[in-house]
Amino acid sequence: MAPALDVLIVTGGPGWEAQSKAPATLDYIRRQAAAIPVVSVCTGGMILAAAGLLDGKAATTKREVVPPEQSPLQRLRTEYPQVAACEALLVDTGNIVTGGGVALCIDTMLHLLRRLFDDDVAAETARIIEYQRAWTANQQQFPPLVLGRR
Repeated sequence: MAPALDVLIVTGGPGWEAQSKAPATLDYIRRQAAAIPVVSVCTGGMILAAAGLLDGKAATTKREVVPPEQSPLQRLRTEYPQVAACEALLVDTGNIVTGGGVALCIDTMLHLLRRLFDDDVAAETARIIEYQRAWTANQQQFPPLVLGRR
């Protein structure tokens, strides 16, 4: 049994397709989402969609792939039409936050730090990991979509 959580972060990666079909994984995520914020990074958004947590919400996931692989964002649109799939750095709908792929996961975690703590904690973290310029550039080019707060 896992200890109590403040936030559940669902990651993607090579195993996301198997996890999106794993009843135990989906049930666990649903139970946690009833009590705490759930954040996905990269193709973790596809797992949240499979769990039904994104139904009726806006969300994002990884966009870019190497052909012939299909973009997970496009798959989100196709396989889960009840989800408003958007091209965004991240989408924050309150109790669910979805982030884009790989490097954008850093932006999602900085957003989470800002949300849970404050701007100073997020900015200091970006400074320490030498990510300030990338974070600023990403937000200017690809703004986050913040739709709600819990």
